Amino acid sequence: MPELPEVEVSRMGISPHLVGETIRSLTFRTPKLRWDIPVELKQLEGQVIRDIRRRAKYLIIETDAGCAIVHLGMSGSLRILDAEFPPSKHDHVDLLLTNGKLLRYNDPRRFGAWLFSQDGEHAVLGHMGPEPLTDEFNAEYMLQKALNKRVAVKQFIMDNKVVVGVGNIYASESLFSAKVHPTRAAGSLTLTEWDSLVSDIKQVLTTSIKQGGTTLKDFAQADGKPGYFAQELQVYGKVGDPCPNCGEEIEALKISQRNTFFCPHCQI
Repeated sequence: MPELPEVEVSRMGISPHLVGETIRSLTFRTPKLRWDIPVELKQLEGQVIRDIRRRAKYLIIETDAGCAIVHLGMSGSLRILDAEFPPSKHDHVDLLLTNGKLLRYNDPRRFGAWLFSQDGEHAVLGHMGPEPLTDEFNAEYMLQKALNKRVAVKQFIMDNKVVVGVGNIYASESLFSAKVHPTRAAGSLTLTEWDSLVSDIKQVLTTSIKQGGTTLKDFAQADGKPGYFAQELQVYGKVGDPCPNCGEEIEALKISQRNTFFCPHCQI
């Protein structure tokens, strides 16, 4: 599933090709993805794309007549192609530009979304916590949000109402870096521990986005979808491997039905 760094890399990849260009037409080859595709998106035809921004894992394509809000779901991807490039089986949406290029949305599982908003706000964007790479996400904020909370800290930092975009991989990796056991009650962390964990979440996400930047050329290539970048993972998916810090075997358990990887010696 594309997580926040992959979505941010998608935004970085498509923006140079779209911002400032005019939408000639929008083609929908299915009436529904995760939700029905709203007919109001047709209002964007003839409009100049002013900006593309990201909120959590949603991309917001802004024009003067409204916004397309795009979510990649579990299997979605975006490519920039020449207008004549033929669609394949799972190419559900084409945003054609007047310059002869198009943005194509592919989604085999159809769990993604294309939505419309007049002003960039939408119900799917409501009740979200701060972006993890902003100053609003800090140790003091997390200490207050976690006050008296008994929920496992891994589950807590993956809650979009607390902070957006800390997916399963990044939660495990950040907790390992901060030396915090994933089953610890969120309310038991001290301000010092939150300071360390918040800093490591920011670092892990920033590093992942930088790694992904090396694949940006793929967004304008017709011979393949942009592949998600190789992760430099310390513990995720490495059950039974030696911990890179102490040599103890990495263990795994499930928290809220999500695989969780950790070092039983380093993380307390």
